[in-house]
Amino acid sequence: MSVLMRIYLIRGLVAIAWAVGFSAVHDSLSAASVVLLVVYPLIDVVASLLDTRENPDTAGRTLQVFSTALSALAAVGLGVAAISGAAAVLFAFGVWAIVSGAAQLTVAVLRRGPELGRQWPMLIAGALSVIAGATYLVMAVGEHPNLNSLITYTTAGGTFFVLQAAALAWRQRRMRDVPA
Repeated sequence: MSVLMRIYLIRGLVAIAWAVGFSAVHDSLSAASVVLLVVYPLIDVVASLLDTRENPDTAGRTLQVFSTALSALAAVGLGVAAISGAAAVLFAFGVWAIVSGAAQLTVAVLRRGPELGRQWPMLIAGALSVIAGATYLVMAVGEHPNLNSLITYTTAGGTFFVLQAAALAWRQRRMRDVPA
């Protein structure tokens, strides 16, 4: 199993597990929910650092480094935003989702090729992240902002990472089975 495939698979499964945990505590900004909010962007930090370390010459490396720094800032921003309530959290998460989604979309476009395939799950996930982020900004200024939508967002994002890992596995198997 390639390192990138493992990173995608573990990143996706951790996001899905995060969503399950967050669904149990998201009704209020308790210590547990705030810790989970801060941890979520750190999952991206770790995955991006591992990807960058294992694949230093890949297309989109500069964007990955940017995304790593952005996610670290998002972790801090979400922790600070939690002090002000759900609306501030949605706003911070929305800004992060838009910028990181655009970066993810761009990296997926740059990585398209014979070895890694067309990157459809990552392209879709990046685009949906931008759309979800814009939605969170609107929700943040609404009458009753709540954090329910973050569960769907993280579950979907995790699912797309798992699908990308499966696509890479399928592609590697297919390339291995082709006679030389």
